[in-house]
Amino acid sequence: MKKELTCIACPLGCTITVTLDGKDVISVEGNTCPRGKEYAINECTAPVRTVTTTVKCEDGSLVSVKTSKPIPKENIFDAMRVINSSVAKLPVSVGDVIIEDLFGSSVVATQNKN
Repeated sequence: MKKELTCIACPLGCTITVTLDGKDVISVEGNTCPRGKEYAINECTAPVRTVTTTVKCEDGSLVSVKTSKPIPKENIFDAMRVINSSVAKLPVSVGDVIIEDLFGSSVVATQNKN
């Protein structure tokens, strides 16, 4: 089976063709840099995403947050349930950890909030 991807590892946006035998990657073609090959293999075998969203603060306002590193794509809905039930204590500064150890990542603030 062949899978065609647009690489997001760098600004070039190469069209990459991955040949698969079941879940095994047989070949990767079309990448112009090593990061493209790594991206394609990971996307086909264990896709991950950085989650960017908001968390409610104790005063009812919202603060923007993101995962400190990508989490498995299959865990995004479960991660969002945890994030949506969380409340940040004010004040919040950029980089503050709002939730620790969420599927191997932390949820950190991406804005200051008093």
